[in-house]
Amino acid sequence: MKKFYITTAIDYVNADPHIGHAYEKIIADVLARWHRLKEEDVFFLTGTDDNASKNEEAAKKANIPVKEFVDKNAKKFEQLCKELNITNDDFIRTTEQRHVKVAQEIFKKVFDKGDIYKDYYEGLYCKGCEAFYTEKDLTNGKCPEHNVEPEFLKEESYFFKLSKYKKDIIKLIRQQNLVYPDQWRNEILSRLEKEGTKDLSVTRINRSWGIKCPIDGKHVIYVWFDALINYYSATRNKGNEKYWPADVHLIGKGINWFHSVIWPAILFSSEIEQPKKILVHGYLTVNGQKIGKSLGNVIDPINLVERYGVDQLRYFLVREIPFGEDGDFSEEALKARINNELANDLGNLVSRVLTLVENNFNKLKKTEMDDELIKELNLDEINDRMNNFELNNALNEIWRFINEVNKHINKEKVWELKGKELEKHLYTLVESIRIISILLSPFIPSTSDKINKQLGIKNGNFKDCKFGLVKEYKIKKGKVLFNKV
Repeated sequence: MKKFYITTAIDYVNADPHIGHAYEKIIADVLARWHRLKEEDVFFLTGTDDNASKNEEAAKKANIPVKEFVDKNAKKFEQLCKELNITNDDFIRTTEQRHVKVAQEIFKKVFDKGDIYKDYYEGLYCKGCEAFYTEKDLTNGKCPEHNVEPEFLKEESYFFKLSKYKKDIIKLIRQQNLVYPDQWRNEILSRLEKEGTKDLSVTRINRSWGIKCPIDGKHVIYVWFDALINYYSATRNKGNEKYWPADVHLIGKGINWFHSVIWPAILFSSEIEQPKKILVHGYLTVNGQKIGKSLGNVIDPINLVERYGVDQLRYFLVREIPFGEDGDFSEEALKARINNELANDLGNLVSRVLTLVENNFNKLKKTEMDDELIKELNLDEINDRMNNFELNNALNEIWRFINEVNKHINKEKVWELKGKELEKHLYTLVESIRIISILLSPFIPSTSDKINKQLGIKNGNFKDCKFGLVKEYKIKKGKVLFNKV
């Protein structure tokens, strides 16, 4: 059986989850469910980055012990996964011993290879990014990600010979097409060729929070060296070794450098196989503005789920935003997609067809079908779009078929037909709905379950997307799938 291992970035727990966290988890979940639909052996990992100094700082501000603070906030991210119907197989925290042990082992391995040395670091450090910046990296003297002035830092540190692996990284990105979409691949290659790579400070001295450095007890491991290793440490449990290397690391564009340059270098040094794909998504704005506490526009995704429904939010975020690009969230746009596409196009289709079946047949048996409608389903197109991570375009193609089915009902005036002709059209329409339900199950899984219950059938796999598989339907029409908002 083919395996598929997908990860999200692990989240800082210095604040509550927001809509951006929800977006990344939903995208990963759609991909994980799609590969399960293909009957692959899927391992889906998400989790939290507990060791960041920004977590420690937030705990101090809240006047709560750090461990208590990160434990409390990590639970919020686990709860987010449940509320969004995320089917992660594992939730890793970087304070867990299974991770700490592997992070220390890899650090020691890289040190023993001669790729880590002691020196002094001085430079501009942004706590928000947990990263050093040069003057030219800044925007008006401020961190481009957090819009704050970095602090000047000088301290003893251990350094990783990142520069040693520059050529290997460029070759990997070019030959394996490691980073996708292309704009983010090109961004990394351009930066590597123009600026190169400086050796990376990989420890912090005299810190109480973090993973102890295995070669010097006065130091803790720099959070990015530690955090990246979570993807590997989660596969060191018995039975999980088969999943490495990761097939997809799903990340936001702001941490592309860490994943596309630093992570491969660590893996080269420790002689561990490289991941197959680093999949980079854009940022979410709200009504055209960047999300930020200071702007007062941080959106709680759980609140949206409570008000609009989980499938409604999942559908909107995937369909609205072309993968890899920045996307905007507005409640008006969410409502429009719920009303026009989910309620009108899909909900009305299921309701119309199943009402006609219930009113005319006790049981709907397999019969001759309408070839004209069958030809409208383009499975290859949907499959290609999903394989190319064009999730919104895959949904566009599924919706094209939904619209064709609705047009077919009106064109043939199915409600006026009788006898064998009615039976033929209704069987084709119900089979169309069954296949639509399978194809939509990674995106809106609860809705797919409801449709299948009304059809009186079990959930299918991708191989079941063929017309004429069900010999007899016993329809039990339920409530409308979507209420208008």
